[in-house]
Amino acid sequence: MITSDSDLPPRLGSLTFHGPLSEARAARLIERLAATEPADVLDIGCGWGELLLRVLEAAPAAKGAGIDINAEDLARGRALAEARGLADRVEFVEESALGTDRGPVDAILCLGSSQALCDPEQPHDPAAALRELRRLLRPGGRAVLGEGFWERTPTDEELAGMWPGAAAGDHFLLGDLVDLAIEAGFRPAWIETASADEWEDFESGYRYDTEVWLAAHPDHPLAAETRERVDRQRATWLNGYRRVLGIAYLTLVAVA
Repeated sequence: MITSDSDLPPRLGSLTFHGPLSEARAARLIERLAATEPADVLDIGCGWGELLLRVLEAAPAAKGAGIDINAEDLARGRALAEARGLADRVEFVEESALGTDRGPVDAILCLGSSQALCDPEQPHDPAAALRELRRLLRPGGRAVLGEGFWERTPTDEELAGMWPGAAAGDHFLLGDLVDLAIEAGFRPAWIETASADEWEDFESGYRYDTEVWLAAHPDHPLAAETRERVDRQRATWLNGYRRVLGIAYLTLVAVA
């Protein structure tokens, strides 16, 4: 049976940011970054670039570039930029961030996307990602890094409920993550972490449109596989990483 695009379950339409980030926290991050008056801003793994666009609105002299490998998200970002009158100050580019030559810049956003800076053939390495961020920044430049960390060491039962192959070595504790940033050539100007409310808003928002679609289309040709995927995603959160995995938002200053 052939289905049209309008028949398909929607994707992430209820999310403003692709991560557990509240409006209030985003405003504070933007205010601190814009106060440095950056000339250029690079968003790594930008998705649809909501935070990047808001930084450009707050720093009217800045130009921005968002890079990602998801064409659908990038198209959404271009449409948002056009609607806000920012199309002449920002580009959304479909390309890999690994080894990118788009630096040095004054400011970098990398929220939940540090894996884009790492060798995909190797385990995720936050230390390597931090070194890449430092390479891409001018001395005194700012990086806003959103990175996962363990709130506490997970139990074997919790790990079994997470993503396939989840292991305690997948993330660091917060103090160890900050130490890695310092070793990479940064000073941690601001350290904050996502709240339980931010996590719940993100997790529910991530699935909201699809859950509503499934309720309205239980017999759709794509319903069974969509239901299985969404149920699996929800279970990894509720039965696995909920209140175990945290997200740190680190505002890092590149040491001269």
